Amino acid sequence: MPSLSPLSTPFLTAALYQFVELPDFADLRAPLLACCEAKGVKGTLLLAAEGINGTIAGPETGVRAVLAYLRSDARLAQLEHKEAWAQEMPFYRMKVRLKREIVTMGVPEVHPALMAGEYVKPQDWNQLISEPDVVLVDTRNDYEVSIGTFEGAINPATTSFSELPGWVEREMAKGGKLAPANGKKPRVAMFCTGGIRCEKSTALLRSKGFEEVYHLQGGILKYLETVPPAQSLWEGECFVFDERVSVGHGLQPGDFTLCRSCRHPLSAQDRQSPLYELGVSCARCHASTTDEQKAGYRERQRQVTLAEARQQAHIGVRQPGAGEPPDEGN
Repeated sequence: MPSLSPLSTPFLTAALYQFVELPDFADLRAPLLACCEAKGVKGTLLLAAEGINGTIAGPETGVRAVLAYLRSDARLAQLEHKEAWAQEMPFYRMKVRLKREIVTMGVPEVHPALMAGEYVKPQDWNQLISEPDVVLVDTRNDYEVSIGTFEGAINPATTSFSELPGWVEREMAKGGKLAPANGKKPRVAMFCTGGIRCEKSTALLRSKGFEEVYHLQGGILKYLETVPPAQSLWEGECFVFDERVSVGHGLQPGDFTLCRSCRHPLSAQDRQSPLYELGVSCARCHASTTDEQKAGYRERQRQVTLAEARQQAHIGVRQPGAGEPPDEGN
């Protein structure tokens, strides 16, 4: 499948984040929202004292104008973003939300802007994680890990990022994956979708006395974009929080779709289950929803189908990853 480009797709998506001290973050909300709306840009941006995180989309000129506006603040002058093109507008509204954290860990004493681990470029990642004394940790949630991860990575089996500190504490205990050996804490490499969660995770480990902690610069997405498949140590696909659901090497759209009931990614095999019903249920959630709920989902799917037939957007459909921090590509 050829890569999407502005020649064939009218909407530019930009995923961004930066850990930076923003004590006046509440004052930034109104002018930022006004700028986005004036430029026809939609999506979600999170502002907190620790920085900014989010994904926006719209006409190329509008998105680039918003990025320029953000970088006009000297504190955000080095803000990086990742781009993708879409044939349809992936968002229906523009929201700028004030948060305690731009990605919720629940450990206020961790400051990634000051404490994060050492960046490792995608082209150097294979060498690092192939070293026998390096503990490789996937900081994403279990449903993300289930469709793809790096060879040999540890899955903490979390259902939310805020569970990771508890897992770290348990693994630091005697016999755990992060326990000291001969009085020395292990070297640790961490990764996530776009960089934000592993940046905060490495800061957590450094706050606990780990000295050699590394994270994949640009996250899995940058690795898949940069490293040729023949040299890759990635296995499977990468879950993303947008309409693509998953991507593979070269950031080509993957084969997964999303269950609109439980929000879990579904493979082609999952969709063959007799318990799968488009827009209603999958084998994972079929038994946990009532007949009344299923009837509501069926009506929602009927409205979606009608809207598609009329080539209209159905506002009631939640975007993939709705309710989660917009972390992909960040």
